[in-house]
Amino acid sequence: MTVATAAPPRLSLQCAAIGPDTTTIRSLDWDRSRFDIEFGLRNGTTYNSFLVRGERTALIDTSHLKFEATWLPLLEEQIDPLAIDHLIVSHTEPDHSGLIGHLLERNPEIEIVASKVAIQFLADQVHRPFRSRAVKSGEELDLGVNPTSGVQHRFEFLSAPNLHWPDTIFSLDHGTGILYTCDAFGLHYCGEDIYDVDPGAIAPDFRFYYDCLMGPNARSVLQALKRMDALPPIRMIATGHGPLLRDHLNLWIGDYRDWSSQRSAGETYAAVCYVSQYGFCDRLSQAIARGIGKAEAQVQLVDLRATDAQELAALAGDASAVVVPTWPANPDPELQQSIGTLLAALKPKQWVAAYDAYGGNDQPIDSVAAQLRSVGQKEAFEPLRIRQVPDGNDYQRCEEAGTDLGQLLTRARTIAAMKSLDGDLDKALGRLSGGLYIVTARQGERSSAMVASWVSQASFDPPGLSIAVAKDRAIEALMQVGDRFVLNILRDDNHQELLRHFLRRFPPGADRFAGVSTLDGVSAGGPVLGDALAYLGCRVAQRMEGPDHWIIYAEVEEGTVADSEATTAVHHRKVGNHY
Repeated sequence: MTVATAAPPRLSLQCAAIGPDTTTIRSLDWDRSRFDIEFGLRNGTTYNSFLVRGERTALIDTSHLKFEATWLPLLEEQIDPLAIDHLIVSHTEPDHSGLIGHLLERNPEIEIVASKVAIQFLADQVHRPFRSRAVKSGEELDLGVNPTSGVQHRFEFLSAPNLHWPDTIFSLDHGTGILYTCDAFGLHYCGEDIYDVDPGAIAPDFRFYYDCLMGPNARSVLQALKRMDALPPIRMIATGHGPLLRDHLNLWIGDYRDWSSQRSAGETYAAVCYVSQYGFCDRLSQAIARGIGKAEAQVQLVDLRATDAQELAALAGDASAVVVPTWPANPDPELQQSIGTLLAALKPKQWVAAYDAYGGNDQPIDSVAAQLRSVGQKEAFEPLRIRQVPDGNDYQRCEEAGTDLGQLLTRARTIAAMKSLDGDLDKALGRLSGGLYIVTARQGERSSAMVASWVSQASFDPPGLSIAVAKDRAIEALMQVGDRFVLNILRDDNHQELLRHFLRRFPPGADRFAGVSTLDGVSAGGPVLGDALAYLGCRVAQRMEGPDHWIIYAEVEEGTVADSEATTAVHHRKVGNHY
């Protein structure tokens, strides 16, 4: 009997000079398909570290633990670890700090340079004493002049909290003009190109990464950009993930500025709180925040552990909605003070909600929810109960709850936009008709569906079609470039029941297909509806952003008709300002 075994993941390394006395070691993770479980990767990822030699030597970040057997030997080929004087830790997420403990074993005297919060987090990770220096914006580390090149490598640090962890710092080497930013400006894209030589190829992943990790902290992004504007000219951004940004630097910085400005316009926002490095707070809060952002509402992630009392009170008090996790049943004094500050800052008429941190010893979620409602606040969504280690369904539920909250916050704006359209123009637009379809998609534990009518054939060779998908649709997260989905074409004489089912409002995380006849395994993209007239299996090839919709162009890979005599159901509107 032959037993099938999974192929080992493809892992490789690159080592190359990127500037005077400056080398990158890139760990290429070709097959990684998910990051933090809650969102998928289309093109793998990389973990980038850097070695800079002046009179003294600094290493910037390490790598993921999975590269232990290869990264450390390659580093030792470049330099004796005992000759590394400083380790600059941009932030302590394990994919960048996974080998710090191994490095300390080889050089116990290395000085770790990081933010104060990062040093506190690192102490809990490596479980051994180490030399450290806490730095913040404006402080410097001078490596001195390299005796061969004559270049002085003087690092200036910028605090960049919440991008996307509270402990993040940027580091500018004045000698080379290289800014090291770790997660910020990064993207999950694995390729042989060290630099951004093909912006078209990486742009979708760059945007997807921003939306998932940086968008919920748009205000913090703008603050970081202001600090960057005060620096000398930047020649390259050396990111922690993906290619280094050099050839099209102004494009990427401009995108961050534009996207963050759009997300930060106005004053209404939701504050999504979390407790860093407790349970699954970090990831669950990001999923909620991402859902809020999909509804074009503003959101700000707030770390209860690291945010100072004055800023915490202002962020919670000024927010239109506040979402909090369950906190430890016996919080330490500093965290207890932050919780007290948060509760005292709440005001009547705010929306509030709670989610389980699943930290192992949480305050009961019903108790936390009751405290939130203590001064008359409205519940934004039912408590999000996490009863197991979070999986894809849990993250989808959090994202959908966030979208529901975002729609509450933008309801007045949506109604005003509907009323602003000229009456004759509104009626004329409404005369555009379309078919009726159900789009379905499934990826692992996550699945979703939506009613669609803005569908059109878009190409002959290869056969392709376009679909307009509202940005706040749950299924949008499953329709990124490279993803597959199914377009179920409804029949004119038998579509009302399916239409009623999929048009109803589903609670966060609900199974859209419960009670519906489906044919599983027919198409790679997702369920085929048993009562559909026909189906088309599609793969997303391109996405174009509109004001409130994504225009999806997909290539059709398969399809069949169940009844060649039946006709497609048609949707006729009377107005053009809503479906």
